[in-house]
Parts: sequence; structure tokens; C-alpha cells
Amino acid sequence: MKSASIKPAGKSKKITNAKANPRFDSKSFLASLGTGHTSVKYRSKETVFRQGDAADAVYYIQKGKIQLTVMSAYGKKAIIAQLGPGEFFGEACLAGQTLYMGSATAAADSTIARIDKETMFRVLHDQPKLSEMFISFLLARNIRIKADLVDQLFNSSERRLARLLLLLANFGKEGKMEKIIPKVSLETLAARIGTTRAQIDFFMNKFRKLGFVDYDKEFLTSDDLTVHTSLLNVIVHD
Repeated sequence: MKSASIKPAGKSKKITNAKANPRFDSKSFLASLGTGHTSVKYRSKETVFRQGDAADAVYYIQKGKIQLTVMSAYGKKAIIAQLGPGEFFGEACLAGQTLYMGSATAAADSTIARIDKETMFRVLHDQPKLSEMFISFLLARNIRIKADLVDQLFNSSERRLARLLLLLANFGKEGKMEKIIPKVSLETLAARIGTTRAQIDFFMNKFRKLGFVDYDKEFLTSDDLTVHTSLLNVIVHD
């Protein structure tokens, strides 16, 4: 499907997102770790670690995407984050967490650096600049989590879906947007915003008819989901 060009409306309200997570210089950062890290390639849907595994390492995404999920005692699964290159996960082990409280799965073919907990402590202690960047990353992550919580508590399912689609399309990051890759299923979107698959299907059809998104007729088989800045109207207007 040929996508329309993406141009923000001239005088429309502008959302000022938190500053994008700081990106480490991957080569220099990984070189500083010495033998305390390993880089592993994962295929899409392959597990990095499972909920309940020993928390003994921090992970850094060199390439690809990682999906973090949690499973309740009753078997209900929730998606809590979807991360991309330049981001860390599993960092709670540095604060004394002994078991991973959720699972990490590759959402696309990925290359992940596994950094031993002791090695991470050493690098943060010996290299103040890297330590400062890591703290900035954690603060940015905390801001995003708070924004997600506020969104969950006060916004409708429709507005939460609109915000999620804009975030997945990198709205507000480096002045550009992109197609959502890898493809996102209705079930995944429902899990991310806490509603049903049927509601997501209804809202996605509504957004398409209004020209806010473009995708193939059969959404579940679509690899070509494009989000337009006009979707911002759902967020800035009641």
C-alpha cells in the first residue's frame, strides 16, 4: 500500500514528549565490558529469560525489539513494555532483585548483549560518564512508566490506543515517524492498553475510516501499518 506523506498540521496542539532515552555508543560501551558480556542473536518470539529465572544479568539491545510480559498466578498475561535498540532491561537485579519479575521475548530478530551483574557494577563505578548516561536512561524509563500509569487511570481505551500507536510509530522522536515493525496483532494491542480484542478491532477500523491509519484489509496479516500525525486529534480533543 502506498502511504501518504506525513505532515503535522500547522497550528495543531503539540505534545512535548519526554526526551528520548539516551543512547549509548554501543561499540565503546561493549568494549569497556571486557569478557563480562556475551552477545546473543535471538529469532522472533524466542525467549531471553522467563519470569522466575535468577536475576543475575542486565541486558542491552544492540538490534531488534524486546517485549516484556508478566503472568499472574491465574495465568493472565500482560505486556508491560516493548523496547528497541539502545535500551536496557533486567536492570532491577542491580537493586537487589534476585528473580526476574517478568519474561523477556524477542519481538523481532534481535541481537542482545548479556552483561553480568558484577561487570555492570564495575563499569558504573569506574566510568562516571557511562554511569551518568545509565542514570539518565533509568530516569527517562521512570517518566515513561508514570505517563503510562496516568494514561491507564484517566484516559479512555480509544485515547490509550491512539497514544500507543503514536509511540510505536516514534512520534516526537527525531522529527520523524515510521511504519510499525514488526506487525502488531489485535491481541498485543489489547494487552498493552488493557481492553478486549473486539474493542481494538472497532477502534482500528474507526481510525482507518477517518484516515488516521493505513493498513491492509485483514489487519491480522498486515505488515504495512502506517500511523499518521492526524491520529493526534484523538488525544488532544475529547
